[in-house]
Amino acid sequence: MSDQHDNAVEQEHAESDVEGFREDLGPFVVAAETTRMPMVFSNAKVKDNPIVFVNQAFLTLTGYDEHEVLGQKFDFLIQRATDPEALTEIQTAFEGARDLETPVRFHRKDGRTIWVTIFITQVRDDAGAIVQHFASFVDITSHKEEQERLRSLLDELNHRTQNTLATVLAVAGQTLRGMADERVIDAFEGRILALSKTHGLLGSENWDRVELREILDQTFEALGVDARVHIEGDEVGLPPKTALTLTMVFHELATNAIAHGALSAATGGRVDVAWRLEAGDRLRVDWRESGGPVVTPPTFQGFGRRLIEGGLAQELNGDVRLAYEPTGLVCDIMMPAPRDRAERT
Repeated sequence: MSDQHDNAVEQEHAESDVEGFREDLGPFVVAAETTRMPMVFSNAKVKDNPIVFVNQAFLTLTGYDEHEVLGQKFDFLIQRATDPEALTEIQTAFEGARDLETPVRFHRKDGRTIWVTIFITQVRDDAGAIVQHFASFVDITSHKEEQERLRSLLDELNHRTQNTLATVLAVAGQTLRGMADERVIDAFEGRILALSKTHGLLGSENWDRVELREILDQTFEALGVDARVHIEGDEVGLPPKTALTLTMVFHELATNAIAHGALSAATGGRVDVAWRLEAGDRLRVDWRESGGPVVTPPTFQGFGRRLIEGGLAQELNGDVRLAYEPTGLVCDIMMPAPRDRAERT
């Protein structure tokens, strides 16, 4: 009986707060009651921000009745949420008296999960004190479900792409064994594996962008020479086309350094890679080798050099300078800086 009495008292207090709220903001309350946007007001003057008003749109969205919501803590709306970061943001918005817009997941009364974007702002009295918090909601469940569907399709595409590249490797190996030099086969397989790894990086980022540093780190780690490489540059996100082209370029430079350049020496050899954005929206990437054997210019133009000098110009509208200096190979790359929005292949 005691619990029932306490609940009845709390409900009376909640209803009293609602009536006071209606009197204070009469015209606005009428508008809020009839709008199709779910809305909630909470009392900022009381601990835990109890709810003092909900409109019919909110009740329809969540499946609750008005008496089940009024007087509840604001956390009641997301008590079973699985988004601790959103919960923290909401609490911070209340405590820090700032506006907030964030997506959050919670469950309807019937247990169905829904996604909403919640907007929280403050209501102040004539003296400027915060007296209420106003929250409105936009149902983004269908949008989230579509995102999940596309994510699933993209995961399947990434999986199939990796399988295709693995099949290419297997077929090429079986076809070329005994017909081509082992070095040619190894070089071909290395190029395919480099592409495969960058496909994996892009897949993990929804085929949006991948950091230039990630591509370089992956290239040197795969070849086991990352301890002899120094990389320096700010964060630069590369769209898919640029990322895949530079993967091939860095792979060729690195394998050449291992076979003939600075990374072939037992001690002392190193590679320095640095990049920066320059005026005119250009990205400059500098590759410097040092400490290796004395370099002499090659007498013929192999695939790697054709790829580096021709691939950048054709694929990325870039310029490249290869200099076979005695102290080590130098490769300077100038290309358009990636735009804010990812380019698509």
